[in-house]
Parts: sequence; C-alpha cells; structure tokens
Amino acid sequence: MATERTASSSPGSTENLLAQDGLPTFFAIDEPDTLDLARPERADGQQVRVWARSLSGMQKEAIVGSSRSGRLWRLASDEGPYLDGFDAAPCPLAFMTVGMVSSYMNALRAAARRRGLDIRDLTLTQDNRYTMEGSALQGTMTGGALPVALEVRIAADADDGAVRDLVAEAVGAVPVNGLLRERHTSRFTLTVNGEEVSLGRAAPLPPPVAPDPGRLFSRIGSPTAHEGSQVARITAVTPVAGVDGGVGSSLRAAQRRELHVRAVCRRRDGVNEITQELHSPLGSTFKFLSDEEQDQGGSGTAPDAASYMAAGVAFCFMTQLGRFATIMKHDLTGYRVVQDTHFQPGEKGLPGTAGAVATHVFLDTPDGTDFARQCLDMGEQTCFLHALYRTPLKPIITIVRV
Repeated sequence: MATERTASSSPGSTENLLAQDGLPTFFAIDEPDTLDLARPERADGQQVRVWARSLSGMQKEAIVGSSRSGRLWRLASDEGPYLDGFDAAPCPLAFMTVGMVSSYMNALRAAARRRGLDIRDLTLTQDNRYTMEGSALQGTMTGGALPVALEVRIAADADDGAVRDLVAEAVGAVPVNGLLRERHTSRFTLTVNGEEVSLGRAAPLPPPVAPDPGRLFSRIGSPTAHEGSQVARITAVTPVAGVDGGVGSSLRAAQRRELHVRAVCRRRDGVNEITQELHSPLGSTFKFLSDEEQDQGGSGTAPDAASYMAAGVAFCFMTQLGRFATIMKHDLTGYRVVQDTHFQPGEKGLPGTAGAVATHVFLDTPDGTDFARQCLDMGEQTCFLHALYRTPLKPIITIVRV
C-alpha cells in the first residue's frame, strides 16, 4: 500500500513527495472498489468527479473517475520554478490544454468517419492564453482567459469547402464548444477544520457536502503495471531568476502578465500523443497520452480527454489557494477538493455542451474562517480555468492543407 503522506502548502518545502513515493505520476487504479468512493452517476453525457489533495509545496495528487468508463486514474501535478515548485509533474494548465486538443482530435476523426472522408497527416496545434492582473493584497487580482487558437493541419481527398465543413462540425460537436461559448457560474461548499461554514462571495452549492477525501489516497496502493508511460517529461526547464516568467515570478503580490500553453496532438499507435509546452511562464515540456474507452473507439490505455480537462480545473484552483495563502503569509496546512464536471458531446447536428463546475472545498488552517472564506473567493477569482468557464469565448480556427 502507498504510505500516508503529510501535506504541506509551503512552496519553500524541501520535500519532493511525488519523487519520494516511488509511484508513476499517472496510473490506473487496479482495485477501485477498495476505495469505497461515491462514483459519478451514469447519466446523459459524461460526468467526471475529481478527488484531490495538496502535498508538498505546489504538488497535488488526484483520483479522477468518469461515469462513461467507471475507471479510476491517479494523476499528479506540480509547478515549475515560477512558483518555486519541484517541476516533478505537469502544471495544472497543461491538463486542460491536453484534454481540449485531444477532444478536438477525437471529434475530427469521428466526423471524418461519418462523412466517409479519408484524412491523413492530421496534426492539431492548440494555444491557450490566460491573463493575471491586479493585487492580491488589495483583493483585486483576477485571472482571465483569452480565445483559444486551434490550427488544423490536414491532408484529405476533398475540396476546401468539404474540409471546412468537416472542421466546423467537429469543433461544434465537442463539449469544449459549450465550455467556451457559454457563461458558467462555479458553485462551492466550504469546510474549515472539519466544520462546514457559510461562504463569502462565491456562489453556494446545494447540500449535501461531499465527504472529505483526505484519507482516500493512502488506500490507492501501487499499480500492477508500473511503467508510468501516460506522461513523461521531454525537456526540463532551466531555472532563471530576474526575468519574466522566471524563478518565483508568479508569487509576486501584484501582477500583470499573460500565460501561454501550447499542445501539439498527433495519432501514434492508436492513441493521441500530445506534446505540451509552457512558454509563459517558463516551464518544462511534457509528453501525454490520451485515449478513450472501448465504446468510444479506444482501448482505455490512458486518461480520456474529459478526465484531463476536469483534473486541470481542480489542480489550477488548488494552486491558487496555495499561492494566495503564501502571498498573504497565512498558514494553510492542507487543502482538498471534491469536484464534479459534466460534458455532453453533440449528436445529430446538436452542439456539444458542458455544465458548470461544482466543488466541495476543505481547508485546514489555524487562521480562522474569515481567512478561509477569503481564500476560497480569491482562489476562484484568480483561477485561470474557472475564468475559462465563466468567460464566453469564440475559438480561432486555422486550417492548413498539407
């Protein structure tokens, strides 16, 4: 069994727990029934539930479950030098970009099959950009999301009009369409030191409150297949101080900056292979694998697109909790979430849709409920991916014939 680990929210911690536990960063949980989890309900579309907790510094780990497959994945995230992280796993924003581009790849291939089009050399390049402006000390710091840019490089035995129609059908059918086009209000519950408390500015989530997931992780165990091949770091960033996006730059109390995450997706050996780059702030490059379940034309050998997107939201929100506490010099000894998201692919010409994010937040702090409420409010306000949900955006699509 995995060893119980003590969580620490301090970015200055010297314990790289993700490196010490001896586990691969991502793996399928072999005996999910031993966790006794309330799984996401099987309903229309796909429900994804994320149970996540903080570890050392900016490190987080999560159990992610999908109603579509019933499979559980253990995923982990870290931050790079810009947040004084250990860089032991991909950053939170990587998960959303990887999930989105994988979803587009799946939809394009499915649309081509429906239309009887032979497509070749399909490569997708997606750029996600976000903003951070304001002062944490004054409560004005806010995260924002900018339009997603997607380049489709494609070879097909069809004219330009047919290719444009193919891409338009696929882009409209993915749940990402509803996530981007609509304004979603995230809802929360808050439990502080084991007691449920009222919220500040955040929109409330109706009861009941989900159980605290804190002790689930000690029961995960070690995977039978210990290859950890679903993610690998390709290039490690070199820490540089005194430059934009460099060491500690994201911990400044006042910010005005733009973030840039890129993902390049291709098909390799029957799965989506995604190279993820973090251009701003300065971060490492990772390779991800993404696969759907058998009833969706895959083999289930890697996390599916929706699970990556859901994990990204939880990890990003948790980073903002820890970052705000650090900037404000408050003691946040541990933090956990149980998060539900919903994705509905479009069918028979209907557009894809996505539901709002519902999150149960658990904070451990000696600094009182007023700080805890402020921490949740600022976590939502500064989270880039909650901003993506609450900001209507039109993706920028470019088609390149090859």
